[in-house]
Amino acid sequence: MKIELNLQNKKLELIQWLSSIEDSTIIEKIMELRKEESKDWWNSIAESEKEAIESGIQDANAGKLNPHSKARKIYEKWL
Repeated sequence: MKIELNLQNKKLELIQWLSSIEDSTIIEKIMELRKEESKDWWNSIAESEKEAIESGIQDANAGKLNPHSKARKIYEKWL
């Protein structure tokens, strides 16, 4: 709870600071940081991972799915 309150205080401090900034270069730097932090994870994974995800989506769309009970049985030793 204390960490959450501390985080909220830091956010409020940043908001107050941002509202007082007059230098547009600082604002641009902050906007660039925001853009970097919100990049799409899809662009940062390997092609093989993208292919595996797309293959899974195609299988799901084609109805090639297994019931949850079968998945639990296969992977129960890791659950």
